[in-house]
Amino acid sequence: MNMPPFKEPYDGYCGTSYAAKVLGISVGTVQGLVEKNDLKAWKTQGGHRRISLQSIQDYQRRHNLTPASIMQGEARLRVLVVEDDESTRLMLQAQFEQWGLPLDAVMYASAMEALLDMPSLQPQVLLTDLRMPNVDGFEFLKTLSAHTLFSNIAVVVMTGMSLDDVRAKGGLPDGVQLLQKPIDMDWLHGFFDALVSVGQINRRARSAQAV
Repeated sequence: MNMPPFKEPYDGYCGTSYAAKVLGISVGTVQGLVEKNDLKAWKTQGGHRRISLQSIQDYQRRHNLTPASIMQGEARLRVLVVEDDESTRLMLQAQFEQWGLPLDAVMYASAMEALLDMPSLQPQVLLTDLRMPNVDGFEFLKTLSAHTLFSNIAVVVMTGMSLDDVRAKGGLPDGVQLLQKPIDMDWLHGFFDALVSVGQINRRARSAQAV
């Protein structure tokens, strides 16, 4: 299956998962708000729901909701996870919360849905599986690597495939980290810890230059 072209510039819409993260509610609650027309949305030809970012902001104002941390500048690391296995997604989310690091993760079961949301999320880190139905991780990364957004993302591939199997499928783009399953959570914790530290150093450096 071919993935849709990665559109630039972004047109002001997001998917259900991202909307849920921004509003701090469940995906089911977002779907209910759409059905009640509290959020403006439509479906693409592929059946993916698109929600107006403006309507999300209007909803926040109407209900006096504080903007989610994911919308508040660079202080927190924005993480996008693409993994079709629900138990793995839940495990990763639980670990992220346990670590207490300043990061916001949005979970996707589909590479197609994640691709559609990337312009609105502007992730700094991408964690993706390789073996997934419909669009696999190889095609997902190939599509991303053709666009400038990819050069600004730290990418980690999580897979049960052997190195030989990965090479047989054409390998991975330059700079992509390969993390074999079962996932070494200590390594992943250290990886995120390092990224957070680098981000803090860079922000201090920019602040010093601005003085």
